[in-house]
Amino acid sequence: MANPAFHRPDMPGLQPVAETKVNNTPPLRPEPLLRVSDGEMPDRIFKYAMVACGMAVLGLLALIIYELVLRSSLSWHSFGFKFFGTSNWDPVNEQFGAFPFIYGTLVSSLLALIIAVPLAVGVAVFTTEMCPRGLRGPLSFFVELLAAIPSVIYGLWAIFVLLPLLSDHVEPFLARTLGLPRILGWTGLFTGPSLGAGMLAAGIILAVMIIPIISSISREVLMVVPQHQREAVLALGATRWEMIRIGVLRNARAGIVGGIILGLGRALGETMAVTMVIGNSPDISRSLFAPGYTMASVLANEFAEATTNMHLSALVEIGLALFLVTIVVNTLARLLVWTVTRGQPASTHV
Repeated sequence: MANPAFHRPDMPGLQPVAETKVNNTPPLRPEPLLRVSDGEMPDRIFKYAMVACGMAVLGLLALIIYELVLRSSLSWHSFGFKFFGTSNWDPVNEQFGAFPFIYGTLVSSLLALIIAVPLAVGVAVFTTEMCPRGLRGPLSFFVELLAAIPSVIYGLWAIFVLLPLLSDHVEPFLARTLGLPRILGWTGLFTGPSLGAGMLAAGIILAVMIIPIISSISREVLMVVPQHQREAVLALGATRWEMIRIGVLRNARAGIVGGIILGLGRALGETMAVTMVIGNSPDISRSLFAPGYTMASVLANEFAEATTNMHLSALVEIGLALFLVTIVVNTLARLLVWTVTRGQPASTHV
């Protein structure tokens, strides 16, 4: 007998399903914060503007070349290629040759690199690998501060401090030591009177000016070397010097070469400081103690005093030569970067 407490509900039959109404109206979209035009005109304007910015650099370069060639045409037609290979500079008789200035520019810049590169790379390695953390910031700041000093201030410092030091102490010491025939006396680099103003002074002042550039770029490159490179080399039992040489410098070599290139570009075009210390004599001498001349300094000294069209044209041609030397140096520098990296970006080495 069924329990009356559990009432069996009635089971109704199939019931009709209520009709569902579908709303065909589209949902409301939120109002966009930024209305975008459907046309292509803004994209075209932006594209043409960017192309114009890129072509403006090439146009400016072409304009510089055109003006230099045009203004130096008189000297070019009179002397031809021998202008760059002769040493006679006589504005009175209108006989001009730019070889002493090319020689002085290359020698002073090369001497500056010989002095500056070891110091700059050493400062970069010290600040990134060995310097205490509290001293790293102030030291980097003061090194970069050297790049903000005007070149005329470097020239004044060289006149009152560097030149007397060279003439009284450094150059006589170099003549007594490195100038001996059994050492480097046969080269003639450390012979002659100790005048102070000369190629050695120009190389030193240029080295001081390009140290911040090379050091700053080298430091930034060394800081981005992965830390696991250092840890891997140390885990193999290497010393700190071996770790820096194998794990750090090898990976950063392309960037360091790039910093050296920028420093060389600064040295080639420097004018005021070099003009104040190099002696400004259009002579070619093997001795680093002898005065010399650079292309930038002769332009600064004689451009305002050029009275004849030939003299002015010769100075503009020297500017063209400085431009060509810059192009050649940068080309060689690119080749050097390719030689160092073998056509590949700096890869990891352990």
